[in-house]
Amino acid sequence: MLTKLHTNRRLQLVLGLLAGIAFGFLLQKGGVTNYDVILGQLLLTDFTMLKVMLSAVVTGMIGVHALRSLGLARLHPKSGSVGRTVVGGLIFGVGFAVLGYCPGTISGAIGQGSLDALIGGMVGILLGSWLFATFSPKLQKPVLSKGDFGPLTLPELLKVNAWVVVVPAAVILTTFLFALERFGW
Repeated sequence: MLTKLHTNRRLQLVLGLLAGIAFGFLLQKGGVTNYDVILGQLLLTDFTMLKVMLSAVVTGMIGVHALRSLGLARLHPKSGSVGRTVVGGLIFGVGFAVLGYCPGTISGAIGQGSLDALIGGMVGILLGSWLFATFSPKLQKPVLSKGDFGPLTLPELLKVNAWVVVVPAAVILTTFLFALERFGW
């Protein structure tokens, strides 16, 4: 099945579309496509978005590493650098602060009919993508490649089995999520 999926581009596109629709539906049901919820997170008054995202991180982290341990998936991390992280974080942060959406929540908000996400979000995504495509070749050597650390994962950096990182991280994040709920945040 997985070998067939790996070679069938049409099936990959269909599964990607279905996964995207499911992702948008779950974002909408979780309430994180609502501008007031996002603004509440930015103002540290509503932690719904943090709870949804941390739940997804824990689920995805365990799921990916379980599939990897069973030999059903391989990781293909991209090379990283301090320069790329800083520039990407700044672009993401400015867009998030100005519009109040991240790329995932923009897609979900467009799906639920939010015009601010459609107009501002799509313009922002297209403009940001164009700016990055235009200027990244010129910024590659002087900025983006600074502090290059290669395609490392945290377990590879620490030279330990992935589960030595995954299990404690999952326990810590899950404990934090329970604490948020317990204290009414």
